[in-house]
Amino acid sequence: MSNSDRKNSLSYKDAGVDIDAGNKLVDDIKPLAKSTSRLGADVDLGGFGGLFDLKAVGMKDPVLVAANDGVGTKLKVAFEAEIHNTVGIDLVAMCANDLVVQGAEPLFFLDYFATGKLELNVAKDVIAGIAEGCIQAGAALIGGETAEMPGMYGEGEYDLAGFCVGAVERDQILPSKDIAQGDVILGIKSNGIHSNGFSLVRKIVEVSGAKLSDNAPFADGKTLGEALLVPTKMYVKSCLAAIRQTTGVKALAHITGGGITENLPRVLRDNICAEINLDKLQIPKVFAWLAEHGGMEAAEMLKTFNCGVGMIMVVKPQQADAVIKVLNDNGETAYSLGKIINQDGGQVVYSGKFSL
Repeated sequence: MSNSDRKNSLSYKDAGVDIDAGNKLVDDIKPLAKSTSRLGADVDLGGFGGLFDLKAVGMKDPVLVAANDGVGTKLKVAFEAEIHNTVGIDLVAMCANDLVVQGAEPLFFLDYFATGKLELNVAKDVIAGIAEGCIQAGAALIGGETAEMPGMYGEGEYDLAGFCVGAVERDQILPSKDIAQGDVILGIKSNGIHSNGFSLVRKIVEVSGAKLSDNAPFADGKTLGEALLVPTKMYVKSCLAAIRQTTGVKALAHITGGGITENLPRVLRDNICAEINLDKLQIPKVFAWLAEHGGMEAAEMLKTFNCGVGMIMVVKPQQADAVIKVLNDNGETAYSLGKIINQDGGQVVYSGKFSL
């Protein structure tokens, strides 16, 4: 009996998985991956695993540091606004910013892109963002996975996960164990919401009655969708510069979900606290808009959003000015935000007024 005589002669494509489209995507993104090549990685996609030569980095006693993350429901804003070329930067930043907190230099990155039906143009936009994020972080995009899973995702939807590995010299791992009263807390300014709190952001947009295509009331020249999708700031190169060019950095805290209230205590011991002066916060206008339309009080804002501080650094007081200079010379807006105090609890205490 010939194949044409068979009942139910099905192919994988009939089930909704287009292997040819997947292969075309791999070919199309090879130049993007190649653009992220760095010392230790000559990127060549297509193997079963990505290779990295750790010896080439030149560290004496390296410890590997790994982090993984996603973009969360910020992706839903990207779907609705039909803007796909920035969420890849978010993906890399959420992972790489976590690595630099421990003093590590990001080395390589792998991504996982899953969708119901592979749309080549959308996928290429997403991965172009990932490649841009890798360039900003100094990490090589050495591999990844594209999964086409019919029935798992709605039309036009996808999910992203990222995996980043870095390295730090054993004797330079952060946080240091000598954080003490009088150490200065620096705030490094964020460029917006970054990638946390978007389930609430989307609810606030709905309650406000605004559309993503409307002009953003807090960002001139941008639609609301464009303003909300501004990608997470990459702090890797500036923070590594501060660590390497000064002797003052004791700890960093990436301010993600949970805000300053929940993230800064992760680098504090139980016998000290962090005092943050709210008068010094430099809060982007988007947070005032969210607070107004969401009816949010200061305490809720501070434990939900970064409120203008994407990264916090704890430094020796005599080195604070030098660290601020290095950070600002590397494109940041860094400033004194508070100090370490002798108080049990290992928490954040606030002084001053939260003003939007």
